[in-house]
Amino acid sequence: MWRLGFFFRDMAFGLLSVFLPLYVIAIGGSLVDIGIMFAVASFLVIPASFFWGYLCDKTRRYKRYILLSFLASTIFLYFFTLATSVGLLIILYAVMSTLHVAYGPPKNVLISELYTREEWEKAFAFYQVFTGTGWLIGLLLGFLMSSYGFGSTSTLLVCSGLNLVAFILSLILLTDPLFIFERSLVSIEKTIDFTCKGIVIASRILDGLSLNEKLKRENLSAFCGGLILFSLATTILFAPFPVFFSQELALPTNAIFAIYVLNSGVGVVGYFLAGSRASQATEKSHIGKTVMFRSLLAFLLVAVTGVPEYNAVLAAVILILMGFAYAFFLVFTLSLSMELMPAGKAGLFNGLVGIGSACGNFMGPFLAQTSGYISVFLTAGIIFFLAYIAFKIST
Repeated sequence: MWRLGFFFRDMAFGLLSVFLPLYVIAIGGSLVDIGIMFAVASFLVIPASFFWGYLCDKTRRYKRYILLSFLASTIFLYFFTLATSVGLLIILYAVMSTLHVAYGPPKNVLISELYTREEWEKAFAFYQVFTGTGWLIGLLLGFLMSSYGFGSTSTLLVCSGLNLVAFILSLILLTDPLFIFERSLVSIEKTIDFTCKGIVIASRILDGLSLNEKLKRENLSAFCGGLILFSLATTILFAPFPVFFSQELALPTNAIFAIYVLNSGVGVVGYFLAGSRASQATEKSHIGKTVMFRSLLAFLLVAVTGVPEYNAVLAAVILILMGFAYAFFLVFTLSLSMELMPAGKAGLFNGLVGIGSACGNFMGPFLAQTSGYISVFLTAGIIFFLAYIAFKIST
């Protein structure tokens, strides 16, 4: 039941994810303005993620930061309706983002502390299925509102109201865990396992026996680099996507929402499958496969521009497949990150993702406006491939 507030939060931001870029264009902004808005917010989110993660681990209080996030989003989304210029909207969005991100690290810690390590993959997958359904409903709501001609003010007020519901539900249903030790136990278990394996290998060497295994730990630096590169490629690709559908493919707003509804719906299915097939033994190989798959899909988008009769359909299919692959990636990287990153560093995952997002949110729209969408697709595909290499090195 404690997840119910997050469900309504995702409804709001699912609706906002497609609406906001189109709204910037509607009030006289450009692709570069969209890039600046998302990039500034993402750069501010990086230190904010580390700060909120450190603070919640230091105080061992998680509910208060989640409530702060939802309440701040409620207030600032209402202020969006009063913004009369792109510049003011950028400032409001940037400030909101630094407060909104406060929910991320506490949420990850809550899941990792409420379940054992063996249950993490399924717990993260269930969370994503549940909140992903909220995101999907938010997109459906956007489709209906745009189809029936609701204005921008009404849309922003709905987003604000949904965050208010999330705040109220979390205030009632959410409680901090009584004991916080699961991540520490996992760290101790990994150290003991590594030591035992080293002793076995040393004994084999002393006895003159052949070795059929290597003593190897995960490369945390390579894992972190892979997260940054994956986030960079994703935001380069997705930041200008709504405008790509609107301007290049001349699709109406409700059709764009419909495509994102399908993307989100397939993502929910992906989360469900990731949870049902989750295991510590397979998570590392699945990460590499999904990153490579998204790299191939990004390169396929280049072909979309060469088939004008079917480009909207092909682009929609590729976008949907990307949502499916992302579901597996997120479940397994979240689980692995909570294992690799020590207590006190709960904000590291969000911070690393923020670094990639900050750069990609500017690069994507900038490349689209100055060099065209083919350069966006090629750049994203190459960076996805580099992320694949980084994850292979990390394991």
